[in-house]
Amino acid sequence: MAAAPVYCLCQQPYDVNRFMIECDVCKDWFHGSCVRVEEHQAVDIDLYHCPNCAALHGVSLMRKRKNWHRHDYTEVDEHVKPVQAGTSVFVRELQARSFPSADEIIIRMHGAQLTQKYLEKHGFEFPIMLSKIDGLGISLPPNNFSVREVEEYVGGDKVIDVIDVARQADSKMKLHDFVKYYTDPHRNKVLNVISLEFSDTKMAELVEVPDIVKKLSWVENYWPEDSFFPKPYVQKYCLMGVKDSYTDFHIDFGGTSVWYHVLWGEKIFYLIKPTNANLALYESWSSSVNQSEVFFGDRVDRCYKCVVRQGNTLLIPTGWIHGVITSKDCMAFGGNFLHNLNIRTQIRVYEMEKRLKTPELFKFPYFEAICWYVAKSLQETLKELREDNCQPQNYMVEGIKYLIPALKSWIQKEPFPKEARINLGCSKRKYCRYILGNNGCQEGLGRDGEMGLNDLPFPNELNKQQQHKIHLFNGFHVGRTSQGAGQSTAFQTRAESGGGEGRGRDDQ
Repeated sequence: MAAAPVYCLCQQPYDVNRFMIECDVCKDWFHGSCVRVEEHQAVDIDLYHCPNCAALHGVSLMRKRKNWHRHDYTEVDEHVKPVQAGTSVFVRELQARSFPSADEIIIRMHGAQLTQKYLEKHGFEFPIMLSKIDGLGISLPPNNFSVREVEEYVGGDKVIDVIDVARQADSKMKLHDFVKYYTDPHRNKVLNVISLEFSDTKMAELVEVPDIVKKLSWVENYWPEDSFFPKPYVQKYCLMGVKDSYTDFHIDFGGTSVWYHVLWGEKIFYLIKPTNANLALYESWSSSVNQSEVFFGDRVDRCYKCVVRQGNTLLIPTGWIHGVITSKDCMAFGGNFLHNLNIRTQIRVYEMEKRLKTPELFKFPYFEAICWYVAKSLQETLKELREDNCQPQNYMVEGIKYLIPALKSWIQKEPFPKEARINLGCSKRKYCRYILGNNGCQEGLGRDGEMGLNDLPFPNELNKQQQHKIHLFNGFHVGRTSQGAGQSTAFQTRAESGGGEGRGRDDQ
């Protein structure tokens, strides 16, 4: 067998996981780390000369800048083209604009007030700001914790995703090289790190997420230890941004809610409520060819400005559309979590991601699988409530009403995950029964208009579903009763023939 070809000064075989650059003279390929060229720097090189060729042909030739408002700063006819998001001109114009204050929508409270009981009673529909961490049950490094210390705990050789803000483009970089850039007083670019998940590093011991996040999180509460899929780790991110870093408007994957804590520095969030109209506008904007040239905040009625200062903690609810600018060099910690308080919007965002053909890399890991695990748990919860003659809370019933059709839709339309077929060696039907359990309970589902969580209908049963019927969720009737122009949800248990207001459980 012929030996694999070797490249670079180091004479090593090609490695798909390492950035390489081609010499425009000798046409050989070189590892960026061997010739001291970072991936984000390559875009600035017009003609690259390797060290050997540079001795004869001179140093590499750089691209010439022609504008400060386009992602491609060498574009011709740039003076007639719109400003693009993230460029220095865009950032300057954004910082000069006025926006309605987020005080109109933000709920401010102390950590001890932010309980599961509070959110179950009042809902989690608006952003929550906490000026201090007291009572949050959160653990963080001291506020003088530096990027160099991040390197010590995480490891300088860890390859991280870095955003070149002016181009709104991703590249790979070793953490050591990013720290070197960050601590250099003469930065020639704006680079931003927003996706360093560190749950598998020593730094995880320094950070505990807020208690409320742990109590609500689907992953924390419902993901089984013996799952066929790897557990999603999305609750501990370290964000390191230099001044003028900008992240364009987005909804966090899977409609997850988000917690942010600014350890030092400052970030400004531009918040947009996830109304039906705004979500439709967002989907249209996200799929447009000129997305980077249109400031989404101008497409909606209200875009709120929220300044998050050192020591502040911000919780953003399901589906909120937001852009972020770093107004001062900043280190922040944050994370994402799914929960029961707004299942409808979480599923709606996930379905939007599918329509937009969002790459799997940018979706919540195994979103559909965790929905099955949640369905099993909710079935058990409803059974306990019925046995105790208690009414389920509104958010739970509303969530189930949107969860069941989604699960049935995924069974009917989506191909069974390849990795599950390999690991399980079984059909989609058997897989779903494995997740939900098949305990022979007859209170069920999918027959004669009764739909519950004990035995979700599989493809051959879907045609039995009839809309606008009274549905049965493990013993609880959930129907629609007209009230004038609007509608409201009506509940009653089998044991209660009369109306009246049921009582919910105040588990915290």
